[in-house]
Amino acid sequence: MTTTVTEPHRLWRNTRYLTWLVSDTSKGLAATLFAFAIPLLALVVTDDPAQAGIIGSAGMVARLVLTLAGGILADRHRRILLMLIGSLIGILLAGAFTVLALAEALTFGTLLAANVLLAARSGLFDVAGESAIKEIVPDDAMGRAQAANQGRDAALQLAGGPLGGVLLGVGGWLVGLVMTLCHTVAAVTAWMLQREARRAGIADTRAEAETATARARTSAWAEMREAFAWLFSRPDLGGVLVIITIINLGFNAAITTVMYSLQQAGYSELLIGSLGAGVGAVMLAGALVAPLLVPRIRTGVLAIAGLAGGAVGTVLLAMVTEPWAIIVVMGASVVLLPALNAGMMGYFMVATPTELLGRANSAAGVMGMGAMPLAPLIAGFGLTWIGREWTILVCAALCIVAVALALGNRALRALPVESRWAEHAKQYEVI
Repeated sequence: MTTTVTEPHRLWRNTRYLTWLVSDTSKGLAATLFAFAIPLLALVVTDDPAQAGIIGSAGMVARLVLTLAGGILADRHRRILLMLIGSLIGILLAGAFTVLALAEALTFGTLLAANVLLAARSGLFDVAGESAIKEIVPDDAMGRAQAANQGRDAALQLAGGPLGGVLLGVGGWLVGLVMTLCHTVAAVTAWMLQREARRAGIADTRAEAETATARARTSAWAEMREAFAWLFSRPDLGGVLVIITIINLGFNAAITTVMYSLQQAGYSELLIGSLGAGVGAVMLAGALVAPLLVPRIRTGVLAIAGLAGGAVGTVLLAMVTEPWAIIVVMGASVVLLPALNAGMMGYFMVATPTELLGRANSAAGVMGMGAMPLAPLIAGFGLTWIGREWTILVCAALCIVAVALALGNRALRALPVESRWAEHAKQYEVI
């Protein structure tokens, strides 16, 4: 009797995954550059941290609200087609921003509008790209795919800060031009991915399934309620989202406070960008180690360790002001973040049914980002009212609360290693 041994799926031989990765990475670089440039441009234009905070907060609110609609779109329509449409809209918006910058028409109002529109585009279409990976990568390779994505994100963080600093040093128009090129690459590769899917018959099969499912649907609100109800019926997922919301708010508000304070202290855009590069280098190293950690260490342990590292780092940020010390502290804070993200996102993808993935992704995104619009407001008004040190300590207190909740969450602590994700998730399925 012959035993058949199935070889593990090799991501780098999966041309559809590679095409998806190029498209998603190009879009990610555009987002990284704009996320770096917008707060600095806002501070240059307004010379007021509070007004800069309003611009940043408005964009986050727009993305937060429209992410819900994006999840519904991702479950109702072909996700790859939505990737293409989102990239085409990105070309138009980035091109318009470039024209405004060339015309020296960047004001509080135009920066506010640009940030809101680009954030709205992300909310409506990025969920589709995130969810499309489940149609491209099998479950037994999802952990490795998420680890690879973490490495990609770290590389963007590494390159985005210095690149953004150099581009912004020339002018905001150059940031817009590079963003336009990035969205163009994302559109071309999304079109290639859709063409490959059509040739394989994947798009037609999905379209038939969508048509049949659409007849049974009632309303967008009912579909979204279904996603939230499903998430919070899962002890392994629901409680974790609340913890992530709190840690995201505390850590990102602290980072924003550091950026604002450096700019106000007269440091150059290039130096501020170098902070992101230092953090990106550490995250890249962490991403290279993540594929070794996720299969060997329980996801719950990785999550708690990563959260604790972020909380400790936030406390230390209040005590250091020199750029080199800030880079060291921030780097130490995020070294386990790629493994944490690869584990949690990989488990989420495996545990979530395909037909619910778009809405579940958007619901999780809304929960994770729910308090994020407060981050630039905390940073801007905090610097104005109570100063750098006390603002960061407030952020640190939020991070400590998140760690305490994680330690008390039995379902989070019980998350297993990658090989047991599918088996572990089945115990929570509704029969």
